[in-house]
Amino acid sequence: MTHKPRTARRTRLFTESVIREMTRVAQECGALNLAQGFPDFPAPQVIKDAACQAIQEDINQYAITWGSPRYRDALVRKYREWYGMEVNGEREITVTCGATEAMASIMLAVINPGDEVIVLEPFYENYGPDAILCEATPVFHRLEPPEFRLDAARLEADVTPRTRAIILNTPNNPTGRVFDREELEGVADICRRHDILAFTDEIYEHIYYEGEHIPLATLPDMRERTVTVSGASKTYSVTGWRLGTIVAPADLTDEIRKVHDFLTVGAPAPLQEGVAAAMNALGPGFYEELKQSYLAKREVLYQGLREGGFRCSAPEGAYYIMADFSDLSDQDDDTFSRSLARDAGVIPVPGSSFFNVQAGDSTYVRFVFCKKIDSLETASERLRAYARAGA
Repeated sequence: MTHKPRTARRTRLFTESVIREMTRVAQECGALNLAQGFPDFPAPQVIKDAACQAIQEDINQYAITWGSPRYRDALVRKYREWYGMEVNGEREITVTCGATEAMASIMLAVINPGDEVIVLEPFYENYGPDAILCEATPVFHRLEPPEFRLDAARLEADVTPRTRAIILNTPNNPTGRVFDREELEGVADICRRHDILAFTDEIYEHIYYEGEHIPLATLPDMRERTVTVSGASKTYSVTGWRLGTIVAPADLTDEIRKVHDFLTVGAPAPLQEGVAAAMNALGPGFYEELKQSYLAKREVLYQGLREGGFRCSAPEGAYYIMADFSDLSDQDDDTFSRSLARDAGVIPVPGSSFFNVQAGDSTYVRFVFCKKIDSLETASERLRAYARAGA
């Protein structure tokens, strides 16, 4: 008897998230987890109090599928005050279960089988699988280390008649790049001339140290061809709340909301109230303090890595450092990450999980610094000791 395959073809090349796997390894080894990007410090008190109050006030049932009115109103104010964007909260905003679901909903709503989606490499690990779930082809465009600068002429060479969209993440995970105006203008020019959409992941929009965060949608003629993703997780240190946001032209929003509805129905109602309260209560000082706090954390880990024998550059934004370990070991990146957890008590993510290469085919690992200063100081001393022991 011939048995039919029990699983779908589209997922057979998928692997489990390497980031989540490294978290388990950290737990098994008792290592400091500098692999997964979640803070080990508290969220702002105002956001916690508002969410608790919403629960006590019985805001515990379904919110409107595409987001509570209070949260969407706060988002309208944010985009107007921060970026000069006029957004229609009823027709152009969708609240999702995290930025990850946001990107999946966008792709499923807009991308057709046979389309191509350009993914800048190194990339956040979900973008390629999202395209494959749509039966589209991810086209990986490599940004060369250590600068990871975007060259428009090289990018345009990857455009074909099948290209439907370009995914742009700025500030960038994992490189820490904050793409500048010249780079963004190059992407916008390509989108305009080739009638291509842009999906921008701007989840780290308030965490940058050099340059400025420029939403691609604010560039000339890009508002109608840009879908902007952000969320609460990184800004307010609530990665477990899973609140993402999408701003898109109304015609695209209609389709995105349908997919979102069938995927998750809606994001948690009381948590939306908590984030809305935080957005309304926290002024510019909070966001400046956030940057300064992360800048101090960046310097601790950056110095620890350099003194620990890694080659790396200080990131311009987000809270990750890509580090070259080739002066320390000739192991592949996966083996090195696991051995560092065991021998140094610190675990990163293998760099190959952010590239379209075979596992182990990289001399880079990624460390996070969204941790308490004392956690980073401990990690840095362990890395220095590891380097001394191997000298």
